[in-house]
Amino acid sequence: MKPAAFSAGILAAVLAGLAGLPAGAQDIEAGRSKAQVCAACHGVDGNSAAGNFPNLAGQTWRYLYTQLKDFKEGRRNDPVMSPMAAPLSRDDMINIANYFAAQTPKPSSFKADEAKVKLGRAKADETLCTMCHLGGLSGQNEIPRVAGQQYDYVIKQLKDFKARTRTNDAGNMTSVAQTLSDADIENLAHYIASLR
Repeated sequence: MKPAAFSAGILAAVLAGLAGLPAGAQDIEAGRSKAQVCAACHGVDGNSAAGNFPNLAGQTWRYLYTQLKDFKEGRRNDPVMSPMAAPLSRDDMINIANYFAAQTPKPSSFKADEAKVKLGRAKADETLCTMCHLGGLSGQNEIPRVAGQQYDYVIKQLKDFKARTRTNDAGNMTSVAQTLSDADIENLAHYIASLR
């Protein structure tokens, strides 16, 4: 093999490998366009103004992509999100996920009760939330950032995990939620919503 052909082959292999990586500028711009329909519930920049819709800003692209894929494939069900995800291609989901992952999360406007925040922090320590969600509950890989998440949304998701109506978690959150009382869930939601 000639040196020029060998170099071109290596370059082609490197470029092909890079093509599979997310978070390119073109992905984010394509995601911005495709995410316009998401703004009604999740905000233009992924910071939801309504408590029952989650903040998407600052989530990892892998978490967002996985959730969209789960809605599309029926592993997670919601009367609004399931039909929204159904027509999305893999590239659409990656682009939308990269767009929201690149946005900056804003502090929650929820007025947390400090006594409940303290109890929620203790419960989060007891149940080892940081083992998966990391310090500050900032998330990683397919594990969501829950810091600063909407209070009402946190309550609903924890109750759904406990009731086993949400099960796209490989069993981790479903198991943890079984140990939580309604008061624990409320305290955790105050704590989580208070985080920046």
